[in-house]
Amino acid sequence: MLKLQFVPYADIEHLTTNDRIDKLLGIVKENKIVLMQGRLHPEEEGQLIQQTMQQIEEHFRGIEICTIYPEEKNLQLLRRVKKEMVKYIVGNRDGITIIGPATIVREIKRDPNNMMLLTMHTANGSRGKSSRKRQPRVTSRRSRSRRRR
Repeated sequence: MLKLQFVPYADIEHLTTNDRIDKLLGIVKENKIVLMQGRLHPEEEGQLIQQTMQQIEEHFRGIEICTIYPEEKNLQLLRRVKKEMVKYIVGNRDGITIIGPATIVREIKRDPNNMMLLTMHTANGSRGKSSRKRQPRVTSRRSRSRRRR
């Protein structure tokens, strides 16, 4: 079963960098995918990756992380200043960050406004291909000729 856990920005904004990283890694180590409101600072993201590398073992093979942050390009000067002031007052809540264990998340694809999460979670919970065999699709000539009409 695939488990997702949403982490609102309000739950992590008051934490120190180390506590924030410990909280996120703790959730990921429970084989859950974190959907976090907002994004980490670049220094925090680097530290998260560094701590992850130090904690790699047989049951924890690392993380996959991706942030999507839609940027509004053609904003008027007054609107841009207003947005930056709000961000300074309430924090950087724009965007969403996904962090998942490498044993479950195979790949995260993104473009500026979309994200696709590809998992490799199988029926028995292990990494790799499923033990189910794909059944060949059999189509009779009669059904093929009906489709052509």
